[in-house]
Amino acid sequence: MSRVIVYTDGACKGNPGPGGWGVFLRYGTVEKDLYGGEAQTTNNRMELTAVIEALRALTRPCQVDFYMDSEYVRKGITEWMSGWKARGWRTAAKQPVKNEDLWRIMDELLSQSGHSIAWHWVKGHSGDPGNERADALANEGVRMVQTS
Repeated sequence: MSRVIVYTDGACKGNPGPGGWGVFLRYGTVEKDLYGGEAQTTNNRMELTAVIEALRALTRPCQVDFYMDSEYVRKGITEWMSGWKARGWRTAAKQPVKNEDLWRIMDELLSQSGHSIAWHWVKGHSGDPGNERADALANEGVRMVQTS
């Protein structure tokens, strides 16, 4: 399987407010930037959207290293989602899962992908070049919706 490095990030000006998502992918020497945004959203929704869009961009099964500064997304995928599903998309406190629509999309993409994925947390705004690039792309997504 091909090995792909993916950095994702979300940004929001106000929470809720205009938001953007950014994805930086690297496959060997090939690099690709993706970004977009929404006029009214939250930071967590943009963090989730970035991962969803990265998964959609991968057209065949790969070994993927995802890097993100969102513990909400990383822990949601690696620790919480299986319990949410078992409880009918409810938290341990029996509350509805926030952003359930996006978690369900991500779950479907992951189950159909055939990818072998490792999920990594990186400290945001700490100089990691991939994270800084994903952050810049997310902010470009914000600018895109603010000027349209």
